[in-house]
Amino acid sequence: MDEIIKEFREDLAQFREMTDKFYAKEVSVKEYKGFSGGFGSYAQRGGKASMLRLRLPGGRINKEKLKFIVDAIQEYGIEKVHFTTCQTVQLHNLSAKAACEIMEKAFEVGIITRGGGGDFPRNVMVSPLSGVEKGEYFDVMPYALEVSDYLLGLIKTVKLPRKLKVCFSNSPANEPHATFRDLGFVAKPEGTFDVYSAGGLGNNPRMGVKVAEQISPSEVLYYVKAMVETFVAHGNYESRAKARTRYMQESLGVDGYKKAYLEKLEKVKAGEDLTLHVCPCPVTKTGRGDEAAREFGKIGDRVIPQKQEGLYAVAYHPIGGVPQASKFAEIYEAVKDMEEVELRLAPDETIYFINLNADEVKKALSITDDGAENLFETSVACIGAAICQVGLRDSQGVLRQLIEEMRRYHFADGVLPRIHISGCTSSCGTHQIGTLGFHGGVKRVNNVVEPAFTVHVGGSDREGEERFGQQLGVMLEKDLPAFFAELGQKVQEENTTYDAWYAKEPERLKQIAEKYFV
Repeated sequence: MDEIIKEFREDLAQFREMTDKFYAKEVSVKEYKGFSGGFGSYAQRGGKASMLRLRLPGGRINKEKLKFIVDAIQEYGIEKVHFTTCQTVQLHNLSAKAACEIMEKAFEVGIITRGGGGDFPRNVMVSPLSGVEKGEYFDVMPYALEVSDYLLGLIKTVKLPRKLKVCFSNSPANEPHATFRDLGFVAKPEGTFDVYSAGGLGNNPRMGVKVAEQISPSEVLYYVKAMVETFVAHGNYESRAKARTRYMQESLGVDGYKKAYLEKLEKVKAGEDLTLHVCPCPVTKTGRGDEAAREFGKIGDRVIPQKQEGLYAVAYHPIGGVPQASKFAEIYEAVKDMEEVELRLAPDETIYFINLNADEVKKALSITDDGAENLFETSVACIGAAICQVGLRDSQGVLRQLIEEMRRYHFADGVLPRIHISGCTSSCGTHQIGTLGFHGGVKRVNNVVEPAFTVHVGGSDREGEERFGQQLGVMLEKDLPAFFAELGQKVQEENTTYDAWYAKEPERLKQIAEKYFV
């Protein structure tokens, strides 16, 4: 790994040179995007600022990495930070100087941005509470971290057709969407993994193909290498629109794809030894027992008892996954002396403090009381068209407006569901697996092009219940607040939750929505 890091460092000179040329308008937006993405950086809309994506395998942020983020925010005056649905931290509105210098300094704390974008293996995703969650089948984090290091080693040696997303799930909650990613490892009760591949969200989404059952965790690298070799052999290098792994299900057929993958797997197993010998890192900290929970008072769902007796996780969901940049310093000051405490990013833009004792829970709750106040406010949104080059709608702005409007009605928690908003069809807001999902676009009404969103209903990511939401219709952006107000009033009248209301008679949602469709 040291040799790989050395090579990545040497590449930074190229990034600086290309970035300087871009801001001097010597290279096009398209040309720069094709280059800079491989370093985890993109120019924002308008070409006057950059974003930088910090790879955080498994969504883990230890105190050293947290301090680095704090220092970067303060040194470069960063005002916008976003938690992504791929468990990374994005720094926004950066100057060319800031993007280059933060990228270089990040190496010192083990944060590597290389491959954070572009046609490379991306951040390895993991169930956020792996290792501490009650009811999990086993801790999948150690295997994910090994896979992350392995994939980093391929960035300079393997040319993929498009990006490759690998993830690990520790329970049927399937938070990282392991059953429908490019490659997913799904923990099973007996301590093994089922393996799914060639799935994905976005245009023409596909559920993953189950290519193996009950494999030993020590064998995961064989399956990763087989995935890479299958993608290289059968992926589409001619059309970027059809270059993601899920299109191999179309080009080869589902059975043909599985056969091709297993053939590669057989050859990989006959080659080098990729067996993992992972040493678990159990939590050694102890708390005062579950009776300490009585000290918290009425705290709702934000405090989660861990499987380690007397320890807890605290959830914090800043609206839209966009915390105040100053919040990082507050968090660091609060946790810097707390034993074994770290942060975990989740695929729904929530961040968890883990390994807290009862006294530490109170501190974590206090400094995160500016977050979501109910289920609806934990809704997911991509960064949106105000920043993203390819976005069509300002998903962040829409979500903030909806939350502000719905607060006027004082709906009970659960009356409105968590929604998922993507600014375009790319599904960075994971709209296809939301109970209610929305992707941005436009609609011509009376010869006027209006901002609009396509509505998706009934998605689910839970293992065994996976389904992509069905497209219900198109609403104008300006009509979304009225739709949600009417929906909330109908549900509240029955003194129930949206989930129970919808399950009882799904057609009622369509009846409400139809009057807003164009």
